[in-house]
Amino acid sequence: MGILKVEGLGKAFGIDTLFSGVGFEVRRGDKVGLIGANGTGKTTLMRCLMGLEQADEGHISLPPGENIGYVEQEAALGHGGLYEELSAAFRDVQDWQLEMSSLEQAIAVEQDQSKLDGLMRQYSTIVERFERAGGYDVESTIRRVAFGLGFTAEDLARSVNAFSGGQKTRICLAKALIRQPDFLFLDEPTNHLDIEMVEWLEDFLVSYPGGVLIISHDRFFLDKVAGRIIELESGSITAYGGNYTAFVALKAERMAALSSAFEKQQNHIAKTEEYIRRYKAGIKSKQARGREKQLQRLDRIVLPPESARFNFFAFNPPGECAERVAELEEVSAAYGSRTVFEKLSLLIRKGDGVALVGPNGAGKTTLLKLLTGDLTPRGGKIKLGSRVKIGYFSQQHEGLNSDNRLLDEIMLDYGLSEERARHYLGAFLFSGDDVFKIIKDLSGGEKSRLAFLKLMLTGANFLVLDEPTNHLDIPAKEAVEEAIMAFPGTFITVSHDRYFLDKVANCIVELTEGKLAEYGGNYSYFRERKLNEQKASQVIEKPVEKEVEPSKKGKPRQQRPQDKEKLAQKLEGEIAMLEAEIKAVELQLNNPASHADPTASQALADEYSRLQTELSSKYEEWLEVQ
Repeated sequence: MGILKVEGLGKAFGIDTLFSGVGFEVRRGDKVGLIGANGTGKTTLMRCLMGLEQADEGHISLPPGENIGYVEQEAALGHGGLYEELSAAFRDVQDWQLEMSSLEQAIAVEQDQSKLDGLMRQYSTIVERFERAGGYDVESTIRRVAFGLGFTAEDLARSVNAFSGGQKTRICLAKALIRQPDFLFLDEPTNHLDIEMVEWLEDFLVSYPGGVLIISHDRFFLDKVAGRIIELESGSITAYGGNYTAFVALKAERMAALSSAFEKQQNHIAKTEEYIRRYKAGIKSKQARGREKQLQRLDRIVLPPESARFNFFAFNPPGECAERVAELEEVSAAYGSRTVFEKLSLLIRKGDGVALVGPNGAGKTTLLKLLTGDLTPRGGKIKLGSRVKIGYFSQQHEGLNSDNRLLDEIMLDYGLSEERARHYLGAFLFSGDDVFKIIKDLSGGEKSRLAFLKLMLTGANFLVLDEPTNHLDIPAKEAVEEAIMAFPGTFITVSHDRYFLDKVANCIVELTEGKLAEYGGNYSYFRERKLNEQKASQVIEKPVEKEVEPSKKGKPRQQRPQDKEKLAQKLEGEIAMLEAEIKAVELQLNNPASHADPTASQALADEYSRLQTELSSKYEEWLEVQ
């Protein structure tokens, strides 16, 4: 069984130690979540495991022949098409194929027998590597993985720069999976994915046979996938069995036990020191010196430093407003000639906590911008209730002046003194010289914190939140949740963070295919309702077998246009796969080495004939559908 072993790993940048003495194992089949606050070194640790960065100390061992697939948080893609990008994963195989072709030409003209023997040995070695790496199946493998991740035959020719953020994440995942790695390392794999795609990824990883190491702040995702959690905190690793929920409970127990042991030890130390002071110079000096030596040898318990948190994170009490906070009546939206949605109606009442969910591109952010007045509807009406004051948290942080210093941003926008502005910034973890940073130089998480501070200062009674937990680590997400749960006003939020939605929302509104559907309750309740609806729909749609006259048996059922389109797409995918397999067999048939064994050569010929027959059949089916 393959085991990735990490022993005593350490990494420092100058005098700052990022982590030291790190040790753990990942076995084939393990699903391990690597968590920790931003800046603790999770990505650096993963890059050290990959060999992309050099550790200062320690050892990493991987069994010979085992390989690792890596999906970076912000992977850089090329500028070519999707097929070309995925082919890059087989660059070594392509090099071997070129070398094989070159050797075949050299073998054909070589007259010296000893040199010919050397070339044949070299050729045999390269062919063995090529075959072991699946060289004859490269094209079919690329298509199979691409289609499995939701790409179409047409997508293979598209430039990778034309894809969305979520699609680019899937491209990176495809590149990592295409060589079927023994271990899969994922750094924030759910970034840019909508909920439907995240759920697909969860199901895929649960059944993945290799070892998986995942860096993620998505607690719902970790609950579904991880069987073990390792936390990187204060430069060291602590392992916990179970998923994220189990980790929270186990860590709380561990910290309670550690605190209790710390208090007992401190009491023991205080009593011993008092005994030493009292008797060191008296009749019991010998016993006092003995106790002093014991105290010097005592292994002191050290409590981990408390994580920095938004200790003063609270919204100003909002003013009162009308019962009907916001109302959409038959609202339509479009960008140029492209219609986003038509005739949507929605009522948001005072005290509602609404979560707006749906696939990427459905128009969720558009709907929020219509509520804030940043966009004008193409049709319909949007009404805000009396005394409603909106506070908007933008996913892109458009409300921040990128050229301002943090201190100036707060002082100028809210007319605060420097002392008061520093107080608020300090509450949001910007202290000392941090307040003089330029906003455009901040990280994504820092910009989110600043945007939340500004939101707190508005005194709004209706919050419109677009992906409020993006770029935040788990402690920061928890602080946001606590603040929103304590907020006495009304809010609507768009988020792909299901854990967050479970905690804060009391109503889920789904926007899909241009329609709105409301579900009372949190995300888990919504998901259960959706699953029950799907099951009920399948029961209703299940065909009932009826007795028919013999003459009518076998009569094709008339298909709807959308059914025909789906069938045509399915057949096109199957045709592409068959064409790729035929090309792979052709390469083998054209390889002189494959004819050395007559039995194997005949088997290849039979396989080629079978595939050609199947391809002709698929083309006939496709023509019938067309």
